[in-house]
Amino acid sequence: MESTILISLLIIGLLAGTLSGLIGVGGGVIMIPLLVFVLGYSQHAAQGTSLAVLAIPVTFIAAYNYYSEGYISWKFALIIAIGFIVGGYFGSKWAISIDQSLLKKIFGVILLIAAIKMFFGK
Repeated sequence: MESTILISLLIIGLLAGTLSGLIGVGGGVIMIPLLVFVLGYSQHAAQGTSLAVLAIPVTFIAAYNYYSEGYISWKFALIIAIGFIVGGYFGSKWAISIDQSLLKKIFGVILLIAAIKMFFGK
């Protein structure tokens, strides 16, 4: 494997892990706002809960479905996972240390950027 591909995969994993740890991405895009606004959870508690709910059951079920259809590149997935684990650790440490109001704003900006890209993207 070329070093540029390896480095790219590690960076992708690191960024994905950092964002996952920082804002609890995944199904948390729906879960977190509902926990905060409907149930009154703190932003920190909502993100922690989202990560706990999604971490094992959803990942394994979804990965199995993609695996059974032949859509997983295990070599790339394992390389990305290295960065994802490191990024998830540091992203969650960073999120815990941030004031809740700033964390809510960061979460909102990420959602807004995603919405704009989805709306105006190809």
